[in-house]
Amino acid sequence: MERAVRFIILSVVFYVSQINCQEAILHISNERTNREYCIVYNQSWTPVSQTFDKATQYPLVNMTSTVLCDTSGVIPAVVKGKALVVMRGDCDFSQKAQVAQSLGATTLLIASKTLLITPSANDSEYAKVTIPLALMRYRDFIEAQQVFSEGMQVKLYAPTYPKIDVSLVVMLLIAMVTVTLGGFWSGACERDRMNGDGDRGESKADPKELFLYSPLKVVIFVVLMCGMLVLMYYFYNVMVYFIIVIFCLASASALFSCIDAVMEILSCPSGSFSIKSCNFSVRSLILAAVCISIAVVWGVYRNEDRWIWILQDLLGVAFCLNFMRTVSLSNFKICVILLSLLLLYDVFFVFITPFFTKNGVSIMVQVALGPEASGEKLPVVMRVPRFSAWAQNLCGMQFSILGYGDIIIPGLLVAYCSRFDVWVNSSKKVYFISCCIAYLLGMIVTFAVMLLSGMGQPALLYLVPFTLITSAVVAGCRGEMRLFWAGTTYMVRRPVLDSSREPLLPEGRTDGYIGETC
Repeated sequence: MERAVRFIILSVVFYVSQINCQEAILHISNERTNREYCIVYNQSWTPVSQTFDKATQYPLVNMTSTVLCDTSGVIPAVVKGKALVVMRGDCDFSQKAQVAQSLGATTLLIASKTLLITPSANDSEYAKVTIPLALMRYRDFIEAQQVFSEGMQVKLYAPTYPKIDVSLVVMLLIAMVTVTLGGFWSGACERDRMNGDGDRGESKADPKELFLYSPLKVVIFVVLMCGMLVLMYYFYNVMVYFIIVIFCLASASALFSCIDAVMEILSCPSGSFSIKSCNFSVRSLILAAVCISIAVVWGVYRNEDRWIWILQDLLGVAFCLNFMRTVSLSNFKICVILLSLLLLYDVFFVFITPFFTKNGVSIMVQVALGPEASGEKLPVVMRVPRFSAWAQNLCGMQFSILGYGDIIIPGLLVAYCSRFDVWVNSSKKVYFISCCIAYLLGMIVTFAVMLLSGMGQPALLYLVPFTLITSAVVAGCRGEMRLFWAGTTYMVRRPVLDSSREPLLPEGRTDGYIGETC
């Protein structure tokens, strides 16, 4: 059951939103007060001024009683030289704009009762429209009417904001800390396994651990992930809630494991008691209640952008750490196969599938964004608010995001390098440190390409080559490629590991391989 949960979560951790936001500000004022509201526009139509001072002010005419698909019932003298507000629906955006333009209007605002989207049309239609066109929330207009009642003057402007935001630094820090801690934890667990915990000279395998050691199983695993993604594409409205429930369960369990491990290190007392010959730990019960409560709070308030991202990142870090600890790749060959296949998976579903979909949007992006009317997003990304995007925050918090898969997948290789350092008795942790540095460089390149291109990037396109090539070069330079490639035949065949388990290269020995099975 737990393996199935891991598969389902891993199948959706690569979906990272790639939104090209075109939000702007609607400034409404009269002689006494002013308010600002969110509007969404299309840069392909008439551009909007970038500063408030340069924006032209127009009187606003309320025509929300019509959808303005034609000129019937509209007196040109009433709207000429003014901004109009009409309702969304019945005809496309370009038709409304051309009708407003023919009446002499200077700006068209379309009030929407549904989710705001970037207004678009065929390329041939853009040249026909010469007035600014934007969508606003209908509830915002109702509020403005209550505040101003009459005499409303409007300005439209879209202030620029720096591409490099502090949120990128915070995101990089979260990713690096998670990968480093996860790799270190995996190596520490392997050392404890080999030392038999220093007690009875034997080490027990954790039944919760999953070991990937067969290339065929890796291929089947990736194929199933492709199927899961296609399933999400066609049945998103149902599957998204299933994923949310699974995420709550898995992240609460992961958070429990992480905090419990820290408490073990700090030697916190557990305090046990018995009820009908059943032993219970007070510490575990309290910790379980806290972790479940955090997951439930996130589940209830998951769409509250202002603060819930903190809980989502906390649960996400715990999930990634626990995943890296419990899922082990047995050798570098498996690492190469898995990471290469997932790189192809990422590139195919981001760059190739737009040629096959009806709307020209990739399956990966479509699943990441979800249907317009759904309002639900897959909870498989780290989110940090963009602190400089003040204008866009009127429309909703803008976030820098990173998919869990961009942490977990390279993190599995980092964890393997950490365990290999234990196997070869490397006191300097050469493989682990080198792979972490490679991951850092890969992330920096990813962010640099994203900023230069202005588009979201599939991070695995850069992280996989950086980490795989670096690990291979280190193994080659140290003359340990054969050992690094073969790794261990650790398949968990028995619940009790061989107590004679030793490092692949004992201290003082530089050649040979000590085979071992468990």
